[in-house]
Amino acid sequence: MKRRWNWPIWVGLVVVVTGLFSYGFFVRFPTTRDFPWANFLLFGIGAALLLVGLFRAFGRPQLYRGKIFGSIFAAIAVLVVAFFSYAIFYVVRQVPASTGAPRVGQKAPDFLLLDQNGNPVGLGDLLSGPEGHKAVALIFYRGFW
Repeated sequence: MKRRWNWPIWVGLVVVVTGLFSYGFFVRFPTTRDFPWANFLLFGIGAALLLVGLFRAFGRPQLYRGKIFGSIFAAIAVLVVAFFSYAIFYVVRQVPASTGAPRVGQKAPDFLLLDQNGNPVGLGDLLSGPEGHKAVALIFYRGFW
């Protein structure tokens, strides 16, 4: 009897890997960025398919293939989910909070920085200078280096 292709193993791995790389798409929406439920849903579907494939491979090995590949793919899936969970729930939470940053509409504190020519320029100088600027656009980048 010829053994049949065990498709849940292969599809399960593809769904788990899709769950990992789809975070770049789901991060655009606040409901999936704050808690990545869509990614975990894909991980769950992929894991369920891998389990079905493993049960088929080990339960009826004379009919279905996939004992070796299924075990390897299941281990890869566990590592992918562990890496994603570590990155989302631990590493991202280590970024310091921006408690000292001014809020929207709040007056920014005066500071002194160098311009492109190396000359010192202060925020107060820009607002009260001879040109009579009434506003200055400040751009804050979140993160740290």
